[in-house]
Amino acid sequence: MLFNKQPMSLLGTIVAASLTVSGPANAELDVVQTTQARLACDESLKTAFQPDDLTTVLMVRAFSAGDPLVLEDSPVEDPMVASADVCVVKLNVGPGKAGPAEALSTSPGIGIEVWLPQSAKWNGRIHIKGGGGWAGGVHGSLSELAGTDLSASGSVAITAMEEGAVSSSTDTGHADTEHRGSFAMNPDGTINTALWRDFSERSIHELAAKTKALTAAYYGRPADYAYWNGFSTGGRQGLKSAQVYPQDFDGILVGAPAINWTRFSVGHMAPQILMERELQGVRLTAEQEQLVSNAAIDNCDMVGDVHMGYVLDPANCRYNPAIDPEVLCESDGGTNSTSACVTSAQADVFNKIWYGHTRDGSIPSPDEDNGMGVELAPNQTWYGATRGSSLSNYLQGPLTNSSTYVALALQNPAYGLPLVANETGDGEDLWRDFTYAQLENATDRGLALQPLFADIDTDNPDLSLFRNFGGKMLMYHGLADALIKPAGSTHYYNRVMEKSEQSEAVQGFFRFYLVPAMFHDFTNGTANPDAVPPLPTNEQLYNSLTEWVERDVEPARMEISNGADTIEAQRTYPLCLYPQQATYVSGDPLSAESFTCG
Repeated sequence: MLFNKQPMSLLGTIVAASLTVSGPANAELDVVQTTQARLACDESLKTAFQPDDLTTVLMVRAFSAGDPLVLEDSPVEDPMVASADVCVVKLNVGPGKAGPAEALSTSPGIGIEVWLPQSAKWNGRIHIKGGGGWAGGVHGSLSELAGTDLSASGSVAITAMEEGAVSSSTDTGHADTEHRGSFAMNPDGTINTALWRDFSERSIHELAAKTKALTAAYYGRPADYAYWNGFSTGGRQGLKSAQVYPQDFDGILVGAPAINWTRFSVGHMAPQILMERELQGVRLTAEQEQLVSNAAIDNCDMVGDVHMGYVLDPANCRYNPAIDPEVLCESDGGTNSTSACVTSAQADVFNKIWYGHTRDGSIPSPDEDNGMGVELAPNQTWYGATRGSSLSNYLQGPLTNSSTYVALALQNPAYGLPLVANETGDGEDLWRDFTYAQLENATDRGLALQPLFADIDTDNPDLSLFRNFGGKMLMYHGLADALIKPAGSTHYYNRVMEKSEQSEAVQGFFRFYLVPAMFHDFTNGTANPDAVPPLPTNEQLYNSLTEWVERDVEPARMEISNGADTIEAQRTYPLCLYPQQATYVSGDPLSAESFTCG
């Protein structure tokens, strides 16, 4: 049965109402009825816009084309300039979390910043942008603007001024961007369930509901379509919306989603523990990473007698530095006499980083299993980075977002980096003492705490309500993303298909692209700095989604380019819808015409 989306009615006065539909827990849909009288972009909006008792208008500011996009007392020295007239509204949605004013766990509520283009240029859409990492931000600040920040999914300000869509974003319930997740622990060290819920899911719904309500009140009519566009944490937010609030968006664009939060966070720590235990704390160097990762590329990048400079299909790359004399030191039976050579123990660590986190630190031979299976192997807790992708992010130490999560899962800030802050104590880098069993315990604890962490893992494969409400979702992930592993997205998509039991039915509302050589954004993610792989743009993918939603033009094979200025330097490639793969047939392997999808 297909449910019809109900637009917001145009009735006499601004009235807030709450409509509860059958579906996932807490899937309450705020339906705001509004007049055709438009609200003005001035102080009167603060009292005129009252969608519910929890929402407060903090600021209203009109900018004209040519104005610097900066607020009074702003620390920004070279602000963006408005390219068109725009209205900025800041909201706070309570209740937040009470507590000591100085505590990171204390919050006035969810900060939201909405950018509204002038009426004549509004395209009828809402185009909301997701956050990154632990999110946070200046959405509740009266001296700074969040919308001028650039991200992989684009600037909220630019989207409003140049695309002509209403755009908005949220701080997810906390302003802190320095201590990376410390807000999630109360001053006494207990779990801050209120802000976990705001961060994990409630802020996403409030952002959608309040943006829709303000849009209808400001323009005198509801938006024609509402879209979500997020990358990383923003991708996770998009999937959470589809899972828990399936009626909020007509279309959702999901990039490199930070789902499976527990497993990928602990998986991020695994390379650090490998270097602590296997290499006695001696870290791999940047020169060694370049040598070994580029050797993997050279062994796996050949297509039609041409070295591409990047690996098209990491699932079929089984390069093993432990048997490659060109990278092994002479003292370990190799022929490499440079300072970048690796010992046998270091070569094994590379293989283990590529394979992924295991329960005891052991892995099979790459010839037997390279860690890229559709299903996790029995001893494999999570996937590793793909061969040929840049591992530079692992060389300086643990990633801050992941190490904080491990500390939160173990309910002890001391396991985190020094930036983790709590009244019971700060981070002390105790992760260095982890055994493989203790690291595995962090996974088990994180999984067990999901009900209190508001299911931050966001891995529910049941998207039936989103499908029934007519929603469309397009997901993409770079195959050289060493931060959020692409195999995690493949793993989730396969689970959605298994849940549906009909892959064709899933393709009807949810489609997925894997992008060779792309990092955790729209850049080259390989260890080869000279690689110029064809990559999509966020605009290209977003346009494909809107065409699907508004004109029923289904996403299919998509040609991408490296954007070179000359024909000689230009490279193109076809993105094929998963589970299809691009297969080289004949001709120039640097041209999309030489590949078929199948």
